Amino acid sequence: MVIENSNVEYPRVTEILKISDTEIGARTYDIEVKIQWFENTEPELVSYRSSLNDPHGVNPQIRKWLSENPDAPVHVYVPPQPPTSEEIRANMPALAARQMRLGLVGAGVSPNEVTAALEGLPDGLEKEAAMIEWEYATSYHRTHPLVVTVGAALDLTDEQIDAMWTAALEL
Repeated sequence: MVIENSNVEYPRVTEILKISDTEIGARTYDIEVKIQWFENTEPELVSYRSSLNDPHGVNPQIRKWLSENPDAPVHVYVPPQPPTSEEIRANMPALAARQMRLGLVGAGVSPNEVTAALEGLPDGLEKEAAMIEWEYATSYHRTHPLVVTVGAALDLTDEQIDAMWTAALEL
């Protein structure tokens, strides 16, 4: 929807491509819009949140156009999909070595059990790397292969590890 814009000041809206309702409602829209920031420049595609009484930026131009085009299609708000378990795990904060070990103890797993599980791995570089990680790492990430390996060796489910991780964050 090209805008015949008589606005001589910049930035100025040159085209509205899509209008979508938001989680807020109340005629607050997410708008895909082309904005020309300066004279003699190409318009840039921008995602813009437009609320009813916002007097700043290009919002007055957008609201003027919306009032002149009340039949412009507005897409229904579609909430984002909740994150997957893997995405949640990938975004869990790292644990300090102290938190990791105290978290294990709090869940009834001694650090010696972890060491024994790692010693039970097949000989080779992967085992050596895992032992070094366990002994010398200063922090651990939830999705690190060591956490996965130790969890599997101790017959812990991902959900059990998640619960231990969350509890250890408070230590």
